[in-house]
This record gives sequence, structure tokens and C-alpha cells, in this order.
Amino acid sequence: MDPRPNPAVMPVPTVLPTADDAAAAGASGTRASAVYSRLRRDIVTNKLRAGEKLRVESITTRYGVGPTPVREALNRLSTEGLVQLQDQRGFRVAPISRDDLLELTRTRGWLNEILLRESIRHGDETWEEGIVLAFHRLSRTPNRLPDDPGAMEPAWEQRHQAFHHALVCACPSHLLLAFHARLFESADRYRHLAAGRSPAGHRDVPDEHRAIMEAVLGRRTDEAIRLLNAHTELTTRTLLEVIDAA
Repeated sequence: MDPRPNPAVMPVPTVLPTADDAAAAGASGTRASAVYSRLRRDIVTNKLRAGEKLRVESITTRYGVGPTPVREALNRLSTEGLVQLQDQRGFRVAPISRDDLLELTRTRGWLNEILLRESIRHGDETWEEGIVLAFHRLSRTPNRLPDDPGAMEPAWEQRHQAFHHALVCACPSHLLLAFHARLFESADRYRHLAAGRSPAGHRDVPDEHRAIMEAVLGRRTDEAIRLLNAHTELTTRTLLEVIDAA
């Protein structure tokens, strides 16, 4: 027997990633996440306008990063519907339209009914306390920047979303909650579009929030669903006026 090893059956040595490889991968992921967050914010606040072409080269210059994290961020945003990937034409900011807003509102209404019912069914004392705290924080925060009434206050936006999340977060479905967050943020894009142009004084939003909260805490499920959907639909009617005027 030939004592020499047969190259055909020799084990292939496993090449383990080095610490530098892992650090590079982590840094790349961090950069992509940072670009994603900045791009998403610029789209939602309409700094990047509906239909605007998103050139990778321009974004790399604007944000001071390489093309790979930019492409990763754009692909991620395209799965969320905020960016469109057009064959042979690259990326564009997703358009804004009446039909999109109406479909968004209908879908949120259906989802609200499921989430609120489940949240009220499963919610405990800690959940109730979270709703009260979120409402308190929201009610103490102005919704416009003091030096720019046409711009939304970022702290109010965060607390507004936190309040609406608190209402439904006792629902045991993480998939539905993630979908709820995605639709809520899509609606934020329309709210920013209308900021500063909505008729003033035509509604009392803090009072609407309070009424929703009281119905939820009182476990009056049908009333809570009705109030929450009416709140959303009233916002939509206002936004449609702005879209039609534009």
C-alpha cells in the first residue's frame, strides 16, 4: 500500500474568520443601518421628494459612506415600500397618491381591530400603566417646532408613535405588531407632507387620544376600535385635502 496521502481524500482545512474579518463585517452592517436610518428619515420627512431618483453616487457623497451600505439600505427600504427599484433605471422614492393613502388607511383600520381586540383581551396592569405613561408624555409635548410651525417636532413624533404602540402592544403576535409599526411609519410620510398646511383648530387631537385611551382602559373594545379608526380617518380626510390642493 502506498503510504503517501491521497490528495483527493485529504480534508480541506477550514478557514476561520479572523477578528479583523468580524470587525469589518460588523462595521459594514453598522454603516448600512446608519445609512438606512438617515435615508428613511429623509424620505418620511419629505426631504427626499416622492418620485425623486436615488443615485447611489449622490447618496455616498451626501452621507459620506461607500456604495455597498447605500445599496443595502436602498434594498431594505424597497422591501418596506418607501423606495421603488425600477428595472434598468435604478431606485426612486416611492410616489405619494390618494389611492395609496386610502389603501393605507383601510389596511390600518382592519389591523387596528385585530390588534386592539387582542391587546384588550391579553393586557394586564403593566400594559395599562404603559398606556397612561405614553399618553402623559405625548400630551406634554408640542407637535410643532417653536421656530418653524410648518415642521413637526421629532420628540412629538416619537411619543405619538409610542402612544399608539402602547395601545396595541399586549397583542401576542409580533408579526402583526411589526406590520402595525411599518404602516404607522408609512402614514408619517403623509403627515409630514401636510405639516403646516392643515387647517388649524378644526380638531382636538389630544382629546381624541384621551378618548381612545379611556375606552381601551375601560375595556370597551368596540368603542375603542371605533374611536381609533375615526381618529385615523379624520387625519386621512385632512391629508386628502392637502394632496388635492397640491
